[in-house]
Amino acid sequence: SVAPYRLLEADPKLSYGDENAQNMLIQGDNLDALKALLPYYAGQVKCVYIDPPYNTRSAFEHYDDNLEHSTWLTMMYPRLELLRDLLKEDGSIWISVDDSEAHYLKIIMDEIFGRKNFVGNVIWEKKFSPQNDSKWLSDSHDHVLTFAKNKELWRPNLLPRTENTDKRFKNPDNDSRGVWASADMTVKTYSKNTDYPIKTPAGKVIKPTESRCWAISREKFEEFFKDNRVYFGKNGTNVPRLKLFLSEVQEGLVSKTIWYRTEVSDNQEAKKEIKMLFGSDVFGTPKPERLIQRILL
Repeated sequence: SVAPYRLLEADPKLSYGDENAQNMLIQGDNLDALKALLPYYAGQVKCVYIDPPYNTRSAFEHYDDNLEHSTWLTMMYPRLELLRDLLKEDGSIWISVDDSEAHYLKIIMDEIFGRKNFVGNVIWEKKFSPQNDSKWLSDSHDHVLTFAKNKELWRPNLLPRTENTDKRFKNPDNDSRGVWASADMTVKTYSKNTDYPIKTPAGKVIKPTESRCWAISREKFEEFFKDNRVYFGKNGTNVPRLKLFLSEVQEGLVSKTIWYRTEVSDNQEAKKEIKMLFGSDVFGTPKPERLIQRILL
């Protein structure tokens, strides 16, 4: 049954800081909480991250995590509908889930948000050491299912560039435009219009390998060649590659769908963080701050 609308009741004893601030910590059933938020924040939320019970048949102290698949999905469905209604048109939702429910959840997310708004399935490396006592496979990852309310409007923020990502940019020919990295100038999708011979500065004639062709037209190649944006190797005999200057590439990096523990941390670090906050394991499956930071920033 659909939960009735509920009013939020402020508890002054638990309040802190500016009473007019929009930050809220809500205690209670999350379905009631979402119903209470909807009149105030419908269509205004930029990003949602949720970490629902994983339905792993484990003994959880804080909620019933021993549900059958259909019951779990029935529990999730109205909450996901409300979260969709809270999102801005260019907003997104990120959901932590493991293998036991990830693929079932994807199906109901397709129904609620529309399959066309599926962004990706992030694989998070949650463990470092293998579980040698596992009867089958040692699970080392969880999923973070990602949907946009309207994929045509939503764009993710770029990740900051790092020293490691910029190491491949060098300047072997002392180009005045600064350091650059070379990129493959061929593509798999064959087109007769971009299958032409190229004469290297050393006089060697090169054509793309079989079933491949150049990524740019002959006219574009001539333009890039005159602008010193094509590299033929130190001796001028190699297959041509395009020069990508660091000064001209985008300010950040597009996120991949595999997030390693070295980048966003793991379960072990999450447990250390929660112990620092509360002095004990108050929750069995916390998520590390760096994982949440990657999603929100």
